[in-house]
Amino acid sequence: MEHGALMHEAVDDVAVVIADVAAGVEVRTVTLEGKEVGRITAIENIPLGHKIALRDLAQGQEVLKYGRAVGRTTQNIAKGGHVHTHNVKSIRWG
Repeated sequence: MEHGALMHEAVDDVAVVIADVAAGVEVRTVTLEGKEVGRITAIENIPLGHKIALRDLAQGQEVLKYGRAVGRTTQNIAKGGHVHTHNVKSIRWG
């Protein structure tokens, strides 16, 4: 696979996986324009369309996607972890 996760902006904390990713698999991350950002190893299974943490995120931290805060973590999330509604609360309607 050429790449396994897409980011909207280079400053984002998360990237969206473009296929199911199993724990232990390394994925190449690129921006929507195709600029390589790096590689990240999943530390847990991540389903297609869900997000992978690109860095350690502390509980209560804002999560950047699209270059802006879209949610706040409800628990610590380790780099390579699965990021979704089970550990991030949207701030869209907050």
